[in-house]
Amino acid sequence: MLKAVELLQQGRSEELWQMCCGYLKLSLEHFMDIQQRLLLEQIRLLSGCTLGRKLMHGARPETVAEFREQVPLTTYADYCPELSEKREAPLPADPAFWVHTSGRSGDYPCKWVPITRAFAEELSTIMYGVGMFSSCREWGDTSQLNDHPKFVYTVAPRPYISGTMADILSMQTPTHYLPPLEEAEELSFEDRIRLGFKQALSQGLDYFFGLSMVLVVVGNKFSDSSNKIDLRPLLTQPRALFRLARGMAKSKLARRQMLPKDIWPVKGIISGGLDSAVYRDKIKALWGRYPLDVYSSTEGGIIATQTWDYEGMTFVPSLNFLEFIPEQEHFKCRLDPEYQPETVLLDEVEAGHNYEMVLSNFHGGALVRYRPGDMIRITSLRNERLGIDLPQMAFERRADDLLDFVFVRLTEKTIWQAIENSGVAYEDWTAFKKEGQPVLSLHLELQNGYQGSEAEIAAAIREQILSSDSQNKDTAALYRDDFANMIDFKVEVNLLSPGAFAHFTRQRQAEGADLAHLKPPHMNPSQRVLALLTEKPAEVVRVGSGTGSETAAVR
Repeated sequence: MLKAVELLQQGRSEELWQMCCGYLKLSLEHFMDIQQRLLLEQIRLLSGCTLGRKLMHGARPETVAEFREQVPLTTYADYCPELSEKREAPLPADPAFWVHTSGRSGDYPCKWVPITRAFAEELSTIMYGVGMFSSCREWGDTSQLNDHPKFVYTVAPRPYISGTMADILSMQTPTHYLPPLEEAEELSFEDRIRLGFKQALSQGLDYFFGLSMVLVVVGNKFSDSSNKIDLRPLLTQPRALFRLARGMAKSKLARRQMLPKDIWPVKGIISGGLDSAVYRDKIKALWGRYPLDVYSSTEGGIIATQTWDYEGMTFVPSLNFLEFIPEQEHFKCRLDPEYQPETVLLDEVEAGHNYEMVLSNFHGGALVRYRPGDMIRITSLRNERLGIDLPQMAFERRADDLLDFVFVRLTEKTIWQAIENSGVAYEDWTAFKKEGQPVLSLHLELQNGYQGSEAEIAAAIREQILSSDSQNKDTAALYRDDFANMIDFKVEVNLLSPGAFAHFTRQRQAEGADLAHLKPPHMNPSQRVLALLTEKPAEVVRVGSGTGSETAAVR
């Protein structure tokens, strides 16, 4: 089969769109037919391997209904020691890659997951299609595509899934990463970003794939320091000098400080996770484009993606069999760990409802009815504007990160957005609900120079929480105020010492912690995490990183 780049070079645009994005044209019935066909193929592979027989408890289902009735739901613990020890003999198919994500403290240091060659090839076509969505105006548009796209490398290195996906994309097109993959993986995260954007100044930048926060930090730095740029070191780099000079001219014509969009006409921005929604408008203002939100995971690759309208995400049919645990079933399971929750399929979901995801890998993958721990929301049953006849979704929260205050259930996204909207300049935060009390306890580190008392900041964030979106906007204010007053809901802010989060990272690095555990969780931190954050650093020195951020070094 031809690669995507070959179809692009031959001008076969419609074939390219059908290959990489054809699922947008599916009816729901056709979508379910694909799901059923691939699942039955996968069941045959599972039945012939040791791991499959273990997970299916000896059952040999012959239909989708029998599969859902006879095979139990699983978590990563069910795959140990086979996956945690990277054993290949028990698997349904030989892996081409092993990828990992963070594990659970005390259980396993990380979660290893195998990816087969067939899964990787299908994933590569979906990834290329995501790049098309991020840069096009409509179906069939290939005007922004080129046969050697440039990316700034801002993701975790292989064998993390983000770094592996960067490698997998090369199955469809030659890619030019700044810095190159092999060089990037030898650098620290900060050095990688600094060098990447330095190279982009000379070589240009087509796409950004990674963390939205990085774009915000870099963009703010350009804005803050645009009047202090020394052009003399760039005299020997004519392309970099031209880009900066052109950016300065654009900003002066607009009568404002220089922004990244003045320097780089970025074709597409691809990101995922909660921070894409939180920083969506900031990124548009700084970089000239909205980030395309993608729901992906180590365990399932790309599960759903936004398209060129940047609204709800459309599910991908060809990588995983999709099941959904209704939220009420999820809560029953949390109250009774022995309870086996019921699932529904995509043709049974309802708009406006939340569901916990359940995935079964196709193409010889290892995961069967696996619960990655994500809660999604079905926003509508179709995309009316683009004529997509498939349910649309948004990532809601981690399934175990709900802080319930009766009148409002706070998610990481809700709290993060409230902090952003309060106008407080902050480095980072972590939050939890005080046991037995209607109090949101928020530990917050302010950015250098920001002035504000704990009480003032708490009041501002509380106000933003109470004025946040509600499912019923007509009665939202009355409902929130009545219940907030009735239960005496409070926000408690604890200001951390300058450099607290940098100190935490350095402490964890000194302890030999895995990359995924260097940053505290935003929700429900452990006592150990809080102890490290509240431990006052001996000395904090602010050093410019060259990427637009300042790094706190503790001595």
